[in-house]
Amino acid sequence: MPLLKLLANNSNPRSLATNMRRRRFGLFLSLLKDLKDPIRILDVGGTEEFWRLMGLDQLKQARITLFNLQRQQVSGAPFESVIGDARDLSRYADNTFDVAFSNSVIEHLGPAFSDQLRMATEMQRVAKRYFVQTPNRYFPLEPHFLVPGFQFLPVSLRTWMVSTFDVGWYKRIPDKPTARKEVESVALLNEAQVRQLFPNARIYKERAAGLTKSFIAYGGWD
Repeated sequence: MPLLKLLANNSNPRSLATNMRRRRFGLFLSLLKDLKDPIRILDVGGTEEFWRLMGLDQLKQARITLFNLQRQQVSGAPFESVIGDARDLSRYADNTFDVAFSNSVIEHLGPAFSDQLRMATEMQRVAKRYFVQTPNRYFPLEPHFLVPGFQFLPVSLRTWMVSTFDVGWYKRIPDKPTARKEVESVALLNEAQVRQLFPNARIYKERAAGLTKSFIAYGGWD
């Protein structure tokens, strides 16, 4: 019943997601407070809109590199947009950044766990510290398609649903091979897998309705 109450009180999933991101960002800011300016941040998969929504004004001298498969529109300093693959950050030397940050991205490198491991390894290499959030595979409501238990359904059924209807954040994808590729690209992680990706991390568990909704792996702050 707590989960049903949560859904009833948060019928707008975008609002719920934004509220949780803001709480998450509060934890991130508390970790940053002892770092010396300018703080060099690599955001893998991020956008300027996200940082402004979360409270960019609290990071007065940060330098933020947005690293994505496609170039992001940025208004200028403190943002820089770089095109690349999260599994290969070889353009950057070890400890180039003060912090590597990523919000709900690593689960999109599925279905091969080895690809998620490559991203995690690279993030830990190029930055002195990291802060990586990813949804919990065992939270009942799948966070991308917004269907309870969607992640446990057969791939064929998930593909049919996505190719037939608008599902969650996704508009209908009529082409079935494309729909299948999209479905398989989302590989949610459990706690043991997150610990395998970030063996030296502290794991913070975000909770909703008394259940673990997502994990935050952060390390290098000691």
